[in-house]
Amino acid sequence: MSLPAINNANGEEEDSDNEFRRFNTTELRQALSEDGEGKRNEDRDSEEREDVGGWEVRHGWEEQGREEYLGWLNNSFYIYYTDKRHETEGLPRDNEHLRPAEEWRMRDRLKTVSAALALCLNIGVDPPDVIKTNPTAKLECWIDPTIPTTFNSKTMEMIGKKLQEQYESLSIRTRYKQYLDPSVEETRKFCQSQRRNAKDERVMFHYNGHGVPLPTDSGEIWVFNKNYTQYIPISLFDLQSWLGAPSLYVFDASHAGQILANFPRFIQKHEAENEAQKKKNPDAQLQFYGDNTLLAACDRKEELPTNPDLPADMFTCCLTTPVEISLRHHVLQNPLTISVTLKELSRMPGKLQERRSPLGELNWIFTAITDTIAWSSFDGDMFKKLFRQDLMVAALFRNFLLAKRILRIYECHPQSIPRLPDTHNHPLWQSWDTAVDLSIRQLPAIIEADENGEPYEYLHSDFFTNQLTAFEKNLAGGASPEKPPEQLPIVLQVLLSQVHRLRALILLSRFLDLGPWAVDMALRIGIFPYVLKLLQSAAPELKPVMIFIWARILAVDPRCQVDLIKDSGFQYFVNLLNPAFVLPVSNNSEHRAMCAFIVAMICRGYSQGQNVCLNAELYNSCVTHLRDPDNPLLRQWSCLCLGMLWNKHPEAKLEAIQLKAHLHVCEMARDPVPEVRAAALHALTMFIYIAEEAPAVDEIIFEVVWRVSAMRHDGNVMVRRELLALFSKLVTRYPAKFPVAAIDHLAHEIDLLRDSVMHGRHDNPNHALAAKYYVEQEDLVKGDPLRRFRSDTTMVGAVWLFLQILTSDPHPGLAQHAQAIIDHVYQKGLSTPTVGRILITNKGKVESLIRMRDANLPKVASPYPAPTHVPTTPPVLSKNESYLSIGIRKVVGAFNQKSESASAPQGSAASDGNQPRQLRGPPRAHMPNEWVRPPNEHDQASVGTTLPKRKAPKPRRYKLHDPHNPPTLPVKSHFFEWALEYFAEPQMKPGEHDEPGSSDYNLRLWRRNRNEKILESTQPLKTVAAREKWDVPKGMLQAQSAPMKITFHQFEDHLVATDDKDSVLIWDFEKHQLLSHFSNGNPPCSRIEEARFINEDDAALLITGASDGTIRIFRNYDDTADVELVGGFRALWNLESEATGGRLVFDWQQGQGKLIVAGDKKVFNIWNSAAEIYSATFRSRTTFPCTSLTSDAVAGNIFVAGFADGAVRAYDMRCSDRSAMFKSWHQCKQWITDVHLQRGGNRELICGSRNGEVRFWDLRMPQSLRLINTLQESPLNSTLRTLSLHEHAPVFATGTSAHEISIYSLGGRKINTLEPYNTLGTSNPDSAARAAAFHQVPESKAYSKPEDMAADKDVDMVVVSVKVNLHHRLTMPALKAKKDVFVEWPLGNDLSEAEELASLARKQGVKTSVGLQARFQPSMVKVKEIVDSGALGRIVSTTVFGADNLLDAMPARLKYFNNPDVDPILHILGELSSLNATTSIANPNVTFLSPDGTLSDPVPRNDPDNVIIQGTLISGATLKFQFVMPPSSTPSTFSWLIYGEKGALKVENKSCAVQMMEAKVFETELPDSSAASAKALHEVFNRTGPQWKEVDVEKKELNKFFGGIGAAYEAFVNNPEELVTFDDAVLRHRMVKVIKKSAKEGTRESYF
Repeated sequence: MSLPAINNANGEEEDSDNEFRRFNTTELRQALSEDGEGKRNEDRDSEEREDVGGWEVRHGWEEQGREEYLGWLNNSFYIYYTDKRHETEGLPRDNEHLRPAEEWRMRDRLKTVSAALALCLNIGVDPPDVIKTNPTAKLECWIDPTIPTTFNSKTMEMIGKKLQEQYESLSIRTRYKQYLDPSVEETRKFCQSQRRNAKDERVMFHYNGHGVPLPTDSGEIWVFNKNYTQYIPISLFDLQSWLGAPSLYVFDASHAGQILANFPRFIQKHEAENEAQKKKNPDAQLQFYGDNTLLAACDRKEELPTNPDLPADMFTCCLTTPVEISLRHHVLQNPLTISVTLKELSRMPGKLQERRSPLGELNWIFTAITDTIAWSSFDGDMFKKLFRQDLMVAALFRNFLLAKRILRIYECHPQSIPRLPDTHNHPLWQSWDTAVDLSIRQLPAIIEADENGEPYEYLHSDFFTNQLTAFEKNLAGGASPEKPPEQLPIVLQVLLSQVHRLRALILLSRFLDLGPWAVDMALRIGIFPYVLKLLQSAAPELKPVMIFIWARILAVDPRCQVDLIKDSGFQYFVNLLNPAFVLPVSNNSEHRAMCAFIVAMICRGYSQGQNVCLNAELYNSCVTHLRDPDNPLLRQWSCLCLGMLWNKHPEAKLEAIQLKAHLHVCEMARDPVPEVRAAALHALTMFIYIAEEAPAVDEIIFEVVWRVSAMRHDGNVMVRRELLALFSKLVTRYPAKFPVAAIDHLAHEIDLLRDSVMHGRHDNPNHALAAKYYVEQEDLVKGDPLRRFRSDTTMVGAVWLFLQILTSDPHPGLAQHAQAIIDHVYQKGLSTPTVGRILITNKGKVESLIRMRDANLPKVASPYPAPTHVPTTPPVLSKNESYLSIGIRKVVGAFNQKSESASAPQGSAASDGNQPRQLRGPPRAHMPNEWVRPPNEHDQASVGTTLPKRKAPKPRRYKLHDPHNPPTLPVKSHFFEWALEYFAEPQMKPGEHDEPGSSDYNLRLWRRNRNEKILESTQPLKTVAAREKWDVPKGMLQAQSAPMKITFHQFEDHLVATDDKDSVLIWDFEKHQLLSHFSNGNPPCSRIEEARFINEDDAALLITGASDGTIRIFRNYDDTADVELVGGFRALWNLESEATGGRLVFDWQQGQGKLIVAGDKKVFNIWNSAAEIYSATFRSRTTFPCTSLTSDAVAGNIFVAGFADGAVRAYDMRCSDRSAMFKSWHQCKQWITDVHLQRGGNRELICGSRNGEVRFWDLRMPQSLRLINTLQESPLNSTLRTLSLHEHAPVFATGTSAHEISIYSLGGRKINTLEPYNTLGTSNPDSAARAAAFHQVPESKAYSKPEDMAADKDVDMVVVSVKVNLHHRLTMPALKAKKDVFVEWPLGNDLSEAEELASLARKQGVKTSVGLQARFQPSMVKVKEIVDSGALGRIVSTTVFGADNLLDAMPARLKYFNNPDVDPILHILGELSSLNATTSIANPNVTFLSPDGTLSDPVPRNDPDNVIIQGTLISGATLKFQFVMPPSSTPSTFSWLIYGEKGALKVENKSCAVQMMEAKVFETELPDSSAASAKALHEVFNRTGPQWKEVDVEKKELNKFFGGIGAAYEAFVNNPEELVTFDDAVLRHRMVKVIKKSAKEGTRESYF
């Protein structure tokens, strides 16, 4: 629904009567006013109906409750900050995993260049040791040598020629030479000739020994003598010498295994000879013998088959004619009758090279099957060496697998080196038998058709179709590296067929999409030459899948860019990137994004690739795609493609300038997708580093910087990191200008500090002088860049400011990178004499001014805006804060905004630096100042807490810089590597969260079902929520610091609590268990303002907002060990400084993914969490700060804000800034504590102000509907601290400054009130009983009398921590009951009470202790340790000075404040033997600060506020002690000096309360006066000698949490001898009495 326009043109409210008449009375029958204008007098039934919320939906939002609308919302649910960029922060993994696991390219590729075919047949003569059967196998190379011919030599030639033809079918490029019945000499010559001609390539030696004796036991083979009269053996040693290596041997002879068995032995002998020769002559030319491959027909004692139906050289036939031998074998071994004779097998038509013919198809299938068998059976190295290194070797080993399968049937087992695993029973052989059987069964019909001259329609095998289907099923079932689909080599063979090519490519692309391991596997199998060749295909249907495949290949192995350039494959993708080319797919833009990625990879780091891609067509294509509204991936890679083209390529940058391409990239600065914005910055970083230095070039660079400078406010870490990389490029380009900018910055710092010191200004960042400088810098990013950035100095100054701001980035990785750049600039400046001298001088001035300013800083007691009579102060820089970032690292939000004071009118408070900051706004008649202050402004901050500093969670991939190895500039960007991971990751299947059956999916489904059950089970409670009391205790969670904000998880039992600094605690409130405790990471002097859960329906994240304007998101928040920072950004960059009470409020809309953020300034920033940018900014139309925010969580268009002046305003985000505010209510007169719009229920909108008024609103009404005063029954001067409206039930709760929590129905009826039950012992019996019920202990443990507590046998120890006047009365019963007692100091009202208690304690023999715990503070323990060790020698004197301004206007709860604690001093140095004292009351009156912020009337002071004690210690040392109470404008301090003969100690603290705050200890050594030289004394007097050095104070684990009081309790349990007993307290009481007497009578006294 669109809200009615109820504002006039000036944005003011129209007449309320006219407005009211616009609406139907019936429609608003529940929207009646109770605010004095017309209270309703309803009967009891009506009140009960209101209590349970029986009203209509407010604001006219009835349609939001309809099922259709709710269903749409349910289906539109999104979760945020869970994308890959949030998991990885835009940083790549170790990209080594993208590299192929093994080198798939054959760097040592060999080829068989020549082959010697040695046939020793000796036709007609049988060898003497061979006995042939009759009939026997005769065929040699399918030729029968027994058929009579004219000459036997003619038959030999035919066989030799046939053998050569068979080998040529395997490798046509190999040179073959036949050697028929060779002699020894011939063998030697042709072997040596082969090696000589082949050089380092492989040679082949084929040996057929069917006509000579069997190989000998030593492996010798036989040839003939020259006259063929005898057989001559050739030893393997000689054969190896002649052929060398690499060599390929084929031995077709019986007992051939003898050769293989002996072959390695002779290789070893050769290598031994080589080694010996090398020792004799290191320069000797040695023969290589290492790479030999051998194939043998049978094992050592096996005979070749003699079946007459088989060829005699069956092994050779298997190796050279596998299809023919397979046909014959199938006919012979088939148990079924086949009407085909062996002779007819030779009539199988076709050629091996023609894949559509029967023989060609069988050969094709055979190649695919044997490749697959080898790939699935051999390890990767063996497969690559035997099947991918050499074409001849690959063919022979494929066929060798067949030989092993067939010959084993005839009890013959072919052997090889290397030895192969058995593959004869591989399942794919059945597919081969099926294909052979199909061809043979068609052969009779083929022959018949051929004889009749008729055509025959050959039925082709469905082998490849079936294998592709099996491959598809394997992919669907989930292939993995451990179990890859075995059909992959077959798929590669299918690529040779046009019929199946498209399907095979699609399936291959699905396989490659599985990840880098799949790409690696495909490359090792041999995909690359296939897909490279297919780039020459013009088929349009192949282009989309080819794009996909090449994108995956280049993502894993970028080195393929060289092949694309070499074969002009790059043009294929450049053409497809052109918008004019239409791909035959629906997702054109996605494939073009892949093309852009491929072209980017071609250009990346490869100048030749950049040169060939540099053309106007590519520029126009990329620029056009930058405007593609639908596909961010295309925009991203178009940017990155241009960036890779520009990188270190001046010609490309010149072309870009001419075409203004860089300006088009700059337009991506506001792209809604963070990856696109980061890609644009990455490209521009490549662009701006132009080597040429000229004014025109600088102007271009300045314009680019101006256009992208607004991205410093980007919400995405990845984008800001790229901006930082761009800035670092500028720093390296202008190395001399940035130190000058640093000097200018320090000069402004000096002006600010000097002004602060001279005029007492403590809000430096906000006065006009500071504003002037920083507003100037901020204005640089506005207006005409050519006019404002004409000066490079101005631009450099702006970038320097941006870098300073980034040092305080909430992401620690970015902050340390920015700091590294800052440090680099200062180091460069210091290395230049002139600049360095100025920097050092300015640094000294800054440090001196800081010391002067700090000396006058008042104490900050509250993190909230101080009242008008208490000046505020910025945080004090720590001692280790370097001058490199003074004013930036601690005061985070001050330097990048326009100060209020800069534009303050004349006479305003802000224009006077001596006046404190006040909230300003439109004049509200006679409004008291306290009305516009927060209710909690006077809360005591946790100053001086001893809780340990928790570590702030770091991002998942955060790495701390090595201080000894600082990063080099420019900052290296890893965005491109991160972005290319997209193409190496699976994209065709859903993610793990969306994959049904996955653990993540099941967990998400479980959560959703659980949430629905919770909602269903809790719905009935809404009807009783407003009727029944909320008084069932759930337990008490003991936080380690005071919680300031608490938030419940909607479904989990999680409660998050934050304190007034940076601590975040996560509790399981059902189990009462602390789950995690960590630091938010916000800087000192800032605090956590808000904490919410997001993605509550799923795995929730925690989002926090801090007063410095930053937002942080955490995952795994419930586990301290695993909590991680997901991201962070500065949501408000125009906050007041946290030192002056900056505040931030936000509201989260899960349905819309919007974060609405406001603060002290006049704007609301609307952050789009999906885009991670601020999508809109609306002015608040007031200068008062926003104090609370709420919004419509359903539709997400309306938000409502409460302000410090009591105004409540409503805004519509669908409207422009001018008309966004459509409602403004001013009935509330004081600070709006909370405003809330219900997510469910009747969509009630309520607000509460600090005076206790709770009002109900309807967005259509001009006035409030109901007023409830929640403070009517509260104590006087109470304020409303918090208000919470239940999201669904008709109840709300309030919390007051009186520590009361009240629950009300929406009708205004108070249901019940809860009070904190902190103690079981109280004077009020009813209160004690309620506390017992709350703590779930027996009612007998509720003590209303101290005697009852002392009488309880379960009580072991009594702690008295009440007002001093009650110490004696409460302690006596405990001592009488013989209970151990701990009493706060002082022990009693006077000495007499203390002595009575000590006497009774001694009599009863109980353990006692007094709260003088300062002596247990680690610093005091350390001082005592040093003094007792004698390191200082004899103590000569000691001086103590303390000043504490706390009591100028002290809180009312400290009215009984006693004397300062001198106990630790005397405990360490010994008691005073005598003393005299002087006291006075310099300030006779004291005022008390009430909880509501008002001051009491002056009350006369009883105790002195100035004390001076002088005395002599028992050791003889002198002591001087002085304590003063200065005005609040003077800082508190504590200083204690101890001088000994050998050295000195100094103890410093910011307060005299050393028992509460950890002091610092310093030590030094003094020169020995007895041997002091004049030079040493001169150094001392001139302060150039020994300096103070801080002492490392070790804290015990317990002290880290509870300080000195924790150590005191620990001593009570474990070390009773260390206790400060009642007797010790009596001594201290005597000392106080003596001091008073000495001061009164002016005498020197002793308390011993």
